[in-house]
Amino acid sequence: MTLVDCTVARHAEAILDILNEAIANSTALYEYEPRSLASMHEWFAARASRGYPVLGIEGDDGTLLGFASYGVFRAYAAFQYTVEHSVYVQVDHRGRGIGERLLRALIDRARQQGLHVLVGGLDASNQASIALHRKLGFVPAGVITQAGFKFGRWLDLAFWQLTLP
Repeated sequence: MTLVDCTVARHAEAILDILNEAIANSTALYEYEPRSLASMHEWFAARASRGYPVLGIEGDDGTLLGFASYGVFRAYAAFQYTVEHSVYVQVDHRGRGIGERLLRALIDRARQQGLHVLVGGLDASNQASIALHRKLGFVPAGVITQAGFKFGRWLDLAFWQLTLP
């Protein structure tokens, strides 16, 4: 497995597939409708405009197994040192350490860019993601109860943060 900087040309469709699977089958994303390929171009452009990374893990055959990125937390100047991150792993490759490797690499990039706080918005029932964040030093920063509604039930959104030195 190889850590790579993702590009639109090489990775947009694979990232789209990973996201759309999560939208359709999990509460990792509080969305109902699949995203379009055009939305991925906008997504990459938003990150590129700020110099934010899109990191991926490719298998030996070049298949994208997972990705991680961060984006604007709040669109006000005082929040410029805080970002909200996301990590997604292809469903068939979860539980193999890919998410941890991606999140560690993302934390390193945030340090290099002089960022101060990484925030993750996690579904409060996603024990695997909570365990990963706890393992890497993130701490609970609050829960918004019944913030979303999906699959016929209310969902609680838990925020986890890592403060960088």
